[in-house]
Amino acid sequence: MAATLHIRPLTPERLPDLASLFEQGGDPKWCWCAYFRIRGFDFSKGGKARHRAAMEAAAQDTAPEGRAPGLVAYDGDEAIGWISIGPREDYERLAHSTVLKPIDDKPVWSIVCFVVGRQSRGQGVAKRLLDAGIDYAREHGAKMLEAYPVDVDPGRRLPSGDAYRGTLAMFERAGFRVVARRHGPSATATRPIVRRVIRRARRPAAG
Repeated sequence: MAATLHIRPLTPERLPDLASLFEQGGDPKWCWCAYFRIRGFDFSKGGKARHRAAMEAAAQDTAPEGRAPGLVAYDGDEAIGWISIGPREDYERLAHSTVLKPIDDKPVWSIVCFVVGRQSRGQGVAKRLLDAGIDYAREHGAKMLEAYPVDVDPGRRLPSGDAYRGTLAMFERAGFRVVARRHGPSATATRPIVRRVIRRARRPAAG
């Protein structure tokens, strides 16, 4: 798989590929990665068709700017992974969340979701998507990345309902650091918020 894995921005033409990944089941089949794009009650009132329409609109709206709402990982011609990444203001839920409210007024890009196909898990696909996401954000002028991973104790299995956030350990290995921890309304554990400053690649010195 590693030799053939390639990662591409989501364009309108690649929406059928993303659909095939999401149709494997679980939350993505219904959510269509619209959870953070549509706030609270409005999201709960929607259904699969509305959520898919929100992602299709995001792919269409950002196309003129040359910025996609996320990246799709392919093994050959098959879509096997997804990362949702973009400026924080793309995600309406973040603007209204008490737990994930802005830390400061610095402009950030947010990473809110990973999806990896059932047959491709445990092979480092999420890590490859994260690395590609960092490069993609840098190419599009982002100066800081932010994410909201789950902090998993060593030896404890990650609940499937939390897997979409990615793990704190994976982000820390990629150079992110915890900048805040917050309690949810009914949670006993804290929710980490991580950031990484993005530095532009150095240009080769003129010979």
